[in-house]
Amino acid sequence: MKFLFKINIKKIALISILLLLFVLYFTVCASSYVSAVSSDLEKSVFRLHVIANSNSDEDQNLKYIVRNKLIEYMNSISMNVNSKEEVIKIANDHLDDFYTIANKTIKEQGFDYEVKVNIGNYSFPTKTYGDISLPAGFYDALKVEIGEAKGQNWWCVMFPPLCFVDVSSGIVPTSSKETLKENMSDEDFSLISDNTNEIKFKFKILEMFQNVKILTAKN
Repeated sequence: MKFLFKINIKKIALISILLLLFVLYFTVCASSYVSAVSSDLEKSVFRLHVIANSNSDEDQNLKYIVRNKLIEYMNSISMNVNSKEEVIKIANDHLDDFYTIANKTIKEQGFDYEVKVNIGNYSFPTKTYGDISLPAGFYDALKVEIGEAKGQNWWCVMFPPLCFVDVSSGIVPTSSKETLKENMSDEDFSLISDNTNEIKFKFKILEMFQNVKILTAKN
């Protein structure tokens, strides 16, 4: 009986070690995959992040008006741009103009809020634009903070141009998809645009790791 008990203990220990090794292997592989994919995605898009003063109807409406003015201006100065690097350079060169437009719009709407406009690398939650979904992660963005910036956020992708996508239709224009695809690998593009079970599973892994990364950074 004791002999059998010892054998069972050894089997349990062996199984536990094998399971631990499998978990470690899976974690390392998943972490490497997430690191590579998230890096490619973050290098491919430039986003817009507008934060309202508060969640009041007036402040939320103001947020959208400011957003529209900024997008309209960005589109006018980057109409023929084909890379994220070009877009960021243009945005940096015209940063004072973005501030002026946002500030003027706020004043024209009868508010006296201060506004901050910066370009940097910021954390974003998972966001869907029509049939394109970008996982949570850190992305380069033009960030606009109105007043106390305690209201709901609004996000979009300035490059490739997805800001004016009608998400209610559930379809991103082919031209925007082509630009997005040209700036990333086939694997990455499939990850954000494909709805097969395998891709969904990969997306969930990426999303989980990125959310942990964001929470860790905030703490």
